[in-house]
Amino acid sequence: MYSWVFHRCGDAALAEDLTSEALLSAAARYRAGDGRVVTISWLRTVARNKLIDHWRRAEREQRRLRLVWNSRDDGDVPWSGGGSRTRALVALRELGPTYQAVLTLRYLDDLPVAEVARTLGRSLHATESLLSRAKAAFRLAYAGCSDD
Repeated sequence: MYSWVFHRCGDAALAEDLTSEALLSAAARYRAGDGRVVTISWLRTVARNKLIDHWRRAEREQRRLRLVWNSRDDGDVPWSGGGSRTRALVALRELGPTYQAVLTLRYLDDLPVAEVARTLGRSLHATESLLSRAKAAFRLAYAGCSDD
């Protein structure tokens, strides 16, 4: 099962996670005792669906991360072409927790600024300022990250 998943995604850690999730689904199905047999083809289907779900989540996340960068005046998106999603996530992790929270809530969770403000317990104006500073910090962190 692991080998099957690994050859489709090329990432050992991801393959381990998806294989575990598929096997946990099989155990849950067995424990439910609904009389259906867990087969290899069923496990592969579950693993394939989990991989597809992963790719969809990753694409949504990448699209949302682009929003942070697209707000720049020059409109240049760093991870189209030469950049990478991993590099963007590393840059996000380099930021302080407040900047991470505001960027995540706004662009990854797709909340409107007013909802972000409520969630963070800040005024709308303070949240807009925080968001502006967080985007600038993200751009600097991203520019300083290497693709290694």
